[in-house]
Amino acid sequence: MTDADVRRRPGGRSARVRAAVIEATNQLLREQGLMGLTVSEVARSAQVNETSIYRRWGTRENLIIDALLADAAEQLPVPDSGTLRGDLIAYATALARYLTSPAGNALDRALASAGDDPAIRRLRDQYWDARYAQSSQIAARAIERGELPDTTDPRFVLEMLVAPLHFRIVLTREPLDPDLPTRIVDALLHGFVRAADPAQPERRFS
Repeated sequence: MTDADVRRRPGGRSARVRAAVIEATNQLLREQGLMGLTVSEVARSAQVNETSIYRRWGTRENLIIDALLADAAEQLPVPDSGTLRGDLIAYATALARYLTSPAGNALDRALASAGDDPAIRRLRDQYWDARYAQSSQIAARAIERGELPDTTDPRFVLEMLVAPLHFRIVLTREPLDPDLPTRIVDALLHGFVRAADPAQPERRFS
């Protein structure tokens, strides 16, 4: 069977090879971090030829990005509950659960602790750009529904949402309390002023 035949068979050998390589890459990232991972180790762990990895992904960085995004897509699907508050709470809750898992915790710290080598910096930027491109749909849909002003920056909304969670995992190492996602969302949507001054008008986000 030729490589072209393999590529034409959805769910065939090509899919199995990709799944094995992605799983091996994420496992090694958890164990060694971004700087320590090598394609040769991935190939050995996945039991595939190193040349097959380069033929499919081209570079080590492309492989890592694909692996990280595949893991995030599985663990952090973008919710669509019909309301901004519901979507934000669902997304923050899933992220908190992921970051407190061994896999998510290790990957978050690996991304944060990687140096400023140009290749690593490009990799990190590509990862976050791709993640925000997906998750910013939450704010974009809220703008369409009229829950947010049309001048809202969707990426900034998501940055404000996820930053406290990453801060606790990477910097302060504090636990993520079960009610933390909801507290973050309500502070983001309503601010702290209303909590101190009930006379402030309340905006409903459902």
